[in-house]
Amino acid sequence: MLGGLLSLLSAATFALNNASVRRGVLTGSVAQALAITLPVGIPIFLVTAWAFGSLEAMLQFSPMSLMWLSLAGVAHFTWGRYCNYRATKAMGAVLVGPVQQTSLVFTLAAAIWILDEVLTPLRLIGIGLVMLGPAIGLTSGEEKKSETAKADGKVAFKPDLFEGYLFALLSSTGYGISPILVRLGLEHGGIPASVAAGFISYTAATLAFALCLFWPGQLKHVLDIKPEAAKWFTISGVFVCVSQMFRYMALAVAPVSVVSPIQRLSILFRIYFAKILSPDHEVFGERILLGTVISLIGAVALSVSTEWVLEMVPLPEAIVTLARWQWP
Repeated sequence: MLGGLLSLLSAATFALNNASVRRGVLTGSVAQALAITLPVGIPIFLVTAWAFGSLEAMLQFSPMSLMWLSLAGVAHFTWGRYCNYRATKAMGAVLVGPVQQTSLVFTLAAAIWILDEVLTPLRLIGIGLVMLGPAIGLTSGEEKKSETAKADGKVAFKPDLFEGYLFALLSSTGYGISPILVRLGLEHGGIPASVAAGFISYTAATLAFALCLFWPGQLKHVLDIKPEAAKWFTISGVFVCVSQMFRYMALAVAPVSVVSPIQRLSILFRIYFAKILSPDHEVFGERILLGTVISLIGAVALSVSTEWVLEMVPLPEAIVTLARWQWP
């Protein structure tokens, strides 16, 4: 119950983060977004670690756990977030959502390789639906105009689908591998350990991005941020930090198979928040919603256990036998 609640809170706050960063990248750059959203998380996690009594837990992680948690931070918060922001800037948060469901495919591939998990017919169906959802959205993405823009006679937002889909897929690699790395690093610790783990991951990600600021002209560019963009990036940074805190807590008290499907509800939340915060700079429509729902169903199919489905749904013996097929 607690893991499910934490996962739902993580999904809602992550969606609000996506909608907020969409407002920010209208006047700011992706580098400026990272320069604010990454460091903002460190003091929030540090204060929370103090409140939960997690400061001591930071000293109890083994060197191997510290390595896994640091890699999780760089993969998710630096690489995944950079690509997510590039995709969001190119085609809006709503179109990005269904594509990022492919992160579960990367999670599953890593789980098969690292944790000796297997492919099942249910998971193959899930992969197919996850791939189908973005394809449905793509068919109308170039033509569908923003509802508000049409009503007001404004120039409708035109997404850059090539850049958007490319970086949405790239973000899925970081988002997909990070849950495996977090589970390896947590070593079955509880909520206090998860907060400490989040602080370690955020710090590693921030240090990794700080190295990029040594690139000629990059620091000056980051410091030239406009006040409007800085406001939205700060809001986004707070919400994404809170979201990741809920995520780490959920992974500490519940299995990935419970946390992952609930967190996928984020793509539905982001449609709602996008309509509120940036209706003129998103793509909406029936096909987009259909593609979002299909990819969500696929994400759930990838995450739930075959045995759980067989317990819930009475099926003929031949189908039960087929459903229990595994590879490798």
